[in-house]
Amino acid sequence: MNPRIGIAGITGRMGQALVQEVAAAGAVVAGGIGRPGRGGDFPDISALAAACDIVIDFTQASTVAGHAAALAAAKTPWVLGTTGFSGADEAAIAAAAQKIPVLAAANFSPGVNLVLALAERLGAALPAASYDAEILEMHHRQKVDAPSGTALALGRAVAAGRGVTLENVMKSGRDGQTGPRATGEIGFAALRGGQIVGSHELTFTAAAEQIGLTHHAFDRRVFAMGAVRAALWLHGRPPGFYTMRDVLGL
Repeated sequence: MNPRIGIAGITGRMGQALVQEVAAAGAVVAGGIGRPGRGGDFPDISALAAACDIVIDFTQASTVAGHAAALAAAKTPWVLGTTGFSGADEAAIAAAAQKIPVLAAANFSPGVNLVLALAERLGAALPAASYDAEILEMHHRQKVDAPSGTALALGRAVAAGRGVTLENVMKSGRDGQTGPRATGEIGFAALRGGQIVGSHELTFTAAAEQIGLTHHAFDRRVFAMGAVRAALWLHGRPPGFYTMRDVLGL
């Protein structure tokens, strides 16, 4: 039986792309909810969870804790593409994963997830004392969080390769008299403009060479396709926390 997939954020651009990709994958669009005041087929997340086999969620960080509780209560698997979490949000996601399968990703593009895997390997191979890691990202002018979730995921991948925690080495938004660059820092720069879907560049720069990884997304459909692929993979899995690395076998 083809799974019934609900979409949280169905009235947005990603939501509409998901509707098309769910149908293209042969699954059933069970309906969805929009942001408050923006319509949808169901009044709230609890009603949506009760009507489907799995929920794909591309809403906003402020909804995460409530969605985690509702989906866990309904025993409905959750594919989460929202970014910009607080510590409390992350705790709510972890609590939900004790009761239901949860697959969260900052980016559902297969290409980005391959870049993340490579970023971790490069972080491990290129010593922080010699190779300065910098991450540049650019998105459309409507994006509300910075650095982007994907940029932070890149930073965490590099930090993991180096055996450190990103929060301890992260440098974002340099301005004014910042002094020389600290050894081991992972730097971030965020650009916003137009309708750019998403561009990310990770560079490792040493005195004698530079290595770069770059990814450009041209169409939101790549994220929708990846999220639907993740939903079909997650359906029927036991409770736990999963990532796109699991889906791609990385």
